[in-house]
Amino acid sequence: MNYFLDSLALKNLPINDWQQGSYVASGWIGRLQSWRSASWFLQWGEPIGAIAVAAILTSSPFISNNLLAIFLVAIVAFWFILTLADDGPQGFTPIHLTVGVFWIVAVLASALAPEKSLGIKGLRVIAFSEGISKLTLYLMFFVVMARLFRADRLRTWVVTAYLHVALFISVYGIQQSIFGAKALATWVDPESPLSKTTRAFSYLGNPNVLAAYLLPAIALSIAAFFIWPGIYPKTLAIVMTVANLWCMYATQSRGGWIATVGLVLVMALGIFYWIRPQLNSFWQIWLLPILIVSTVVVVGGAVIVVPILRERVGSIFTGRGDSSNSFRLNVYQAVGQMIKKNPLLGIGYGDRVFKKVYPIFQINPKYSALSAYSIYLETIVEMGFLGLASFLWMIFVSWLNGILPLPNLRQTQDRQYFWLLGALAGSIGLAVQGFFDTVWYRPDINILWWMSIAIIASFYFPKFLNVKPTNLLMEP
Repeated sequence: MNYFLDSLALKNLPINDWQQGSYVASGWIGRLQSWRSASWFLQWGEPIGAIAVAAILTSSPFISNNLLAIFLVAIVAFWFILTLADDGPQGFTPIHLTVGVFWIVAVLASALAPEKSLGIKGLRVIAFSEGISKLTLYLMFFVVMARLFRADRLRTWVVTAYLHVALFISVYGIQQSIFGAKALATWVDPESPLSKTTRAFSYLGNPNVLAAYLLPAIALSIAAFFIWPGIYPKTLAIVMTVANLWCMYATQSRGGWIATVGLVLVMALGIFYWIRPQLNSFWQIWLLPILIVSTVVVVGGAVIVVPILRERVGSIFTGRGDSSNSFRLNVYQAVGQMIKKNPLLGIGYGDRVFKKVYPIFQINPKYSALSAYSIYLETIVEMGFLGLASFLWMIFVSWLNGILPLPNLRQTQDRQYFWLLGALAGSIGLAVQGFFDTVWYRPDINILWWMSIAIIASFYFPKFLNVKPTNLLMEP
């Protein structure tokens, strides 16, 4: 069983041997080393790349998708030049391999899109021109970030830049919740007692998208408290955490709230693991149970006492009594029929493909849908069960390779541990919210997901792979 899990997680993958023996890695990478040594610009390539990455992450909520795509193309081109002029290891990881497999499955799903059986001409063209091109840009952006984040200082710079913009976005969302703002769509059931309340959407244009944007910010702002030195930076980290949590509450996003609870529990586990060696025997045993019980009591009490929480959480269990629930249930029924029609490789990757095909299967002709309202169902619809398997494999390998370096980082008291912990918690939060929504596919959110995975990949160390994840909380 252990051998199977180790193989599934690619723990013994000979990354270094492949890089030395690969024609691509050894024959092309580094071909322009002499140019780099003579170029002032390329000698500062990594810091310049980090500035470009930070610019993309901080500007994405405020610019159009087309402009964001141009920025992504530019930084991918810069990475290509930098790689050709490189003189060191590329830092390929098992995560890179699973990401590549996911991309290949997406290409196959799009290439074999069932145009005739669905009666939609040009389905493959749409899948390739729209879906695959976007996915390729996101995945290449991941590769760029994973390379740059190997430097602790660059990683800290980029995350810090994101956190400052997230604070700005949170403050505006809080302002909307206090003073009101005109809703851009019907986000609350008109018959609900909360029909007159304001759901904050800030600059993201949608409360659920804003909630997803805040998930990595919450985790990383907590991490920043442990990393940033000095009283004033730590105070700023506390302000960021409070603002992000407040704004998350103001979104009234049920999926975002559930994801936040999971995220906070992951952060609590990681912080407990960090401080456990300094605790006496009593607290080593009882601190974690006390924290979990306290969290349950606080959350449960808030749901009972706070009207907005009570109404929104209660609406989860009303079934079709809530208009949002009813709409999603209709979508899920239609999606089930779409999956039965093309179970292996789906209909092809991309939201435009879904929008073209969904009207054929929709339950209520008055209300079309833009997505499957679950990233996992969306993946099955677009890429089939083969795509879901590759997607879950990528997540499994990413999270496992994020857990394995934690003991060594704790042992050496390397506070970069908390960026890794924050990336793990943030990605888990996004994955939890993804059960209930597909805002993950929005460019603003998609690049944050890949930022989190890139941070995890940047901590990959082959010598740590013998650590068992089950031993993490058992160590003194």
